[in-house]
Amino acid sequence: MVVLALVIWAVLAFTSGDDPETEPAASETTMSETTTTTPDGSGVEAGAETGSDGGGSATGGSGGSDSSNASDSESSASSTTSGSAEQGSEDGTTPASASTPPGQCSDQSLAVRVTAGEPNYQVGTEPEFTIVITNIGTSQCERDLGAGLQQVLVYTLDGNQRVWANTDCFPDSTADVRSLQPGDQAAFSVQWSGTTSEPGCETPREPVQPGAYTVVGQLGGLRSTPEPFNVTA
Repeated sequence: MVVLALVIWAVLAFTSGDDPETEPAASETTMSETTTTTPDGSGVEAGAETGSDGGGSATGGSGGSDSSNASDSESSASSTTSGSAEQGSEDGTTPASASTPPGQCSDQSLAVRVTAGEPNYQVGTEPEFTIVITNIGTSQCERDLGAGLQQVLVYTLDGNQRVWANTDCFPDSTADVRSLQPGDQAAFSVQWSGTTSEPGCETPREPVQPGAYTVVGQLGGLRSTPEPFNVTA
């Protein structure tokens, strides 16, 4: 009997000992699945971040589109410049790129400004203008500033009618090559008789009427901003 009781006790003890171990095993399996799910979730988040980065790539792609647009713009600008040069050839105006002799200051390195000596002139007086050419580049260069290459032109205020130019009746082909350091200026004075003129000076010259006018300076293909002045009675 004692032996039988011991055998029964041993069986019961063995059986009850398996149950506690089984529950932790199940718990560990659940944790393992949870752990596996978490990386999967992280993978989804990473995918979301990657998607966001993909959005960044899309933005970068948009940047690529901008680059493409920039190239298109440059091509358009190039076409516009070419078109302007062709138009200049058609209307007899020397294109800026062709107006500068090799080795001389380019138009891009120079600035032209013209001023009227007074804001108002009476009919019959002779207005005086000053044209100033400045080297706005970063290096020394030379440019022919001969009177025949400088033009001072008078227009009506609306710019629709050309009234006079200093080279119409007195063309001058004498060269005047100047060496200009960065910031150097060359100033020239031009006096106007107050009468009209046309290229070649073939038409009669008439005194201008009272009104508002502008004066413009030009060197090759480079033009100044119009400067207003008045002719009064």
